[in-house]
Amino acid sequence: MGLFSKDIKTMNDLFVHTLKDIYYAENQIVKALPDMIDKATDAGLKQGFQAHLGETKNHIQRLEQVFKMHGVKVEGVDCPAIDGILKEAKEVSGDVEDKAVLDAALIAMAQAVEHYEITRYGTLIAWAKQLGRPDCASVLEQNLKEEKAADQKLTGLAERGVNAKAA
Repeated sequence: MGLFSKDIKTMNDLFVHTLKDIYYAENQIVKALPDMIDKATDAGLKQGFQAHLGETKNHIQRLEQVFKMHGVKVEGVDCPAIDGILKEAKEVSGDVEDKAVLDAALIAMAQAVEHYEITRYGTLIAWAKQLGRPDCASVLEQNLKEEKAADQKLTGLAERGVNAKAA
């Protein structure tokens, strides 16, 4: 089912499609984070990626909870957006030899991922509320809060030293 395809007729269909989209995205992120952990040389960045891997696994569990609460099958749908962001991250990080510059690049790529997730969760929360599902919105808000915190931590790492070392 493609976005805005004939299969999406109602707000509920759109909500479910987007839920499947972020579920796929979170699963792809779980696969990508170990490589980012391995490539990171800054101790704080490596630790942050490791912590976020655990959080991301929790995000998947919460999404599975929302699927069940909403009475739909737990499944993902291809998400070209996250695939593109992760592909670019892999390509860029493969081209950087200077480890300090690599750390700065990893932060930038991780923030692109976080910003995508933040937009998806914000949208899903608004739609869940519109659909009369504050229970689903509440669970999704936990993920959104953690994604925003991860983004702020990445900004802090960049501003407190990683970018300066790279320069």
